[in-house]
Amino acid sequence: MFSIIQAAGWPIWPLLACSIVALALVIERFIQLRYAKVLPPGLFDEALAVSRDKLPSPEVIDHMANTSPLGRVLASGFQTLQEHPHCSESELQGAMEAAGRRVEAMLEKHLNALATIASVAPLLGLLGTVIGMIDIFGSQGSSSLSDMGGAGSNPVQLAQGISMALYNTAFGLMVAIPSLMFWRYFRGQVDAQVLALEADAERLLRHLNHLRK
Repeated sequence: MFSIIQAAGWPIWPLLACSIVALALVIERFIQLRYAKVLPPGLFDEALAVSRDKLPSPEVIDHMANTSPLGRVLASGFQTLQEHPHCSESELQGAMEAAGRRVEAMLEKHLNALATIASVAPLLGLLGTVIGMIDIFGSQGSSSLSDMGGAGSNPVQLAQGISMALYNTAFGLMVAIPSLMFWRYFRGQVDAQVLALEADAERLLRHLNHLRK
């Protein structure tokens, strides 16, 4: 493998860096986008229980905000109502929507980077192949001129050089295809989790409006 990397030339090194970064992003997103981490089971029912008759204490609200992304959205409703008891329903809804947008941005963290790697890796591979082909045919042309009418270039050597140049394209596709697949998977995970967050936020909003009546 190391000999193939050496033979493929310097253009393959950016692809290796992209593959390492993509792997790190995939592992990080798998950890951060676990369903139980984003939407802990039972947290919404717990939020309803602690606010059945009145708003929970600031300590309880702060603890809820630090538990998970869902906790941050729910805590934003409690905090807004605690700081502004006479706020309108639209103001309360706007505060929770703003918290939801911040949470959505956090869930989408690094996804653009993964999508960029999936788009750029094939181009880097193609660039490496083109550079390799230019070097091959440039050296073959120079050797043919120096032969002064000799037998010419060795077809076997030429074929080997072309195959080594194509390693860049192959490696670029090997990086891009998994990156694109994981990006699509994480994109679907984020969309589903955001929908669940919105549903719980709407339920809590109705509960808070009923609580202060």
